[in-house]
Amino acid sequence: MAQANKAKKVKVLPIFTWQGTNKNGRKVKGEQTGESVNLVKAHLRRQGITPIKVKKKPKDLFAPRKPPIKPADIAIFSRMLATMMSAGVPLMQSMQIIGEGHENASMQEMILAIKSDVESGTSLAESLAKFPFHFDDLFISLINAGEQSGTLETLLHEIATYKEKTEALKAKIKKALVYPTSILVVAFVVTAILMIFVIPQFEDLFKGFGADLPGLTLAVIRISEVFQDYWWLIFGSIIGVVMGIMQAKKRSRKVQHFFDRLLLKIPVIGDVQYKGAIARFARTFSTMFKAGVPLVEAMVSVAGATGNIVFYEATMVMRDDVSTGTQLNKAMADTDLFPNMVVQMVAIGEESGALDAMLAKVADFYEAEVDDAVDNMTALMEPMIMVVLGGLIGTLVIAMYLPIFKLGAVV
Repeated sequence: MAQANKAKKVKVLPIFTWQGTNKNGRKVKGEQTGESVNLVKAHLRRQGITPIKVKKKPKDLFAPRKPPIKPADIAIFSRMLATMMSAGVPLMQSMQIIGEGHENASMQEMILAIKSDVESGTSLAESLAKFPFHFDDLFISLINAGEQSGTLETLLHEIATYKEKTEALKAKIKKALVYPTSILVVAFVVTAILMIFVIPQFEDLFKGFGADLPGLTLAVIRISEVFQDYWWLIFGSIIGVVMGIMQAKKRSRKVQHFFDRLLLKIPVIGDVQYKGAIARFARTFSTMFKAGVPLVEAMVSVAGATGNIVFYEATMVMRDDVSTGTQLNKAMADTDLFPNMVVQMVAIGEESGALDAMLAKVADFYEAEVDDAVDNMTALMEPMIMVVLGGLIGTLVIAMYLPIFKLGAVV
């Protein structure tokens, strides 16, 4: 773990363009990552190439922006590398095939840079650690363990399975959060459009009636006037508050703790977040423990993988307790955060020596629970959203037509 943390600080190597001659005297050229011109030349000489010209590749300001590397790309890369190595394809050849065949230009460049770095004598774990935004401490720790123990192929399959399951879980939780948020945004935008553009038309019409307007109509017109005069302030305030909360959550641990704890208490959504955090805890713990990472060291990565600062802090407290000789199940029970079923399964796993298998079963169970909770939430929210939107739009329509009905009754 210490090795991975140290490697994480290494910067991404620059790219150099080179020209030279091969053993047959033919002129060749290409690109190579390296720390300096001299190191690139030394690497070329080891490959049987006599360098003539080596210079750092300048950045093209007008080049089209490369697509971002997504977590799903890393999961696919892990699975492809594990599959090819299991089929007997050497590591370098596997990375060459995956890199050259990848559709994402950014991913292709990164894979080939890692391959080139490994060819120069760097370990795979250290090479991956030079891209900390895409390969976290857990990933590096497992690769390092695989290289040290000679079980890289096996651990690559474990990593691929872990990445696939965690990304699927993230997608489910994201769906649970995005769906109601998007509906609320649409409802607000539609209401704002009605208030700013539609209600004023009715207001001009009502001015010629020469009669008192119903209270509901007057209230809607007043709200419409506020929207017309201060729409920029309303939208700006909402955007500012959202951005401010996001920045405060990043910068302040207290703010992050408050919102993460609040999120766990929100009906329905909180249940999804809670079960998702337990699933990530169990899946990460199972994967690292199965790879032979020591329990106390593994818990640092486990804490970061939970995705919630409440669980992060609880896991770090458990780590301190376990390091002093407390059993894991006792440390989990003391946090009052984990369900009794999870604590009991961990206790059984510790007694039977199959802790990784028990944690994997816990992860499978809670991943299925998250899936069911998201489906149930979607089914529950659809009629609620229809009621809310229908009530909102219906209130505005009634408010605008009440004076017309009143005028018709008088006539």
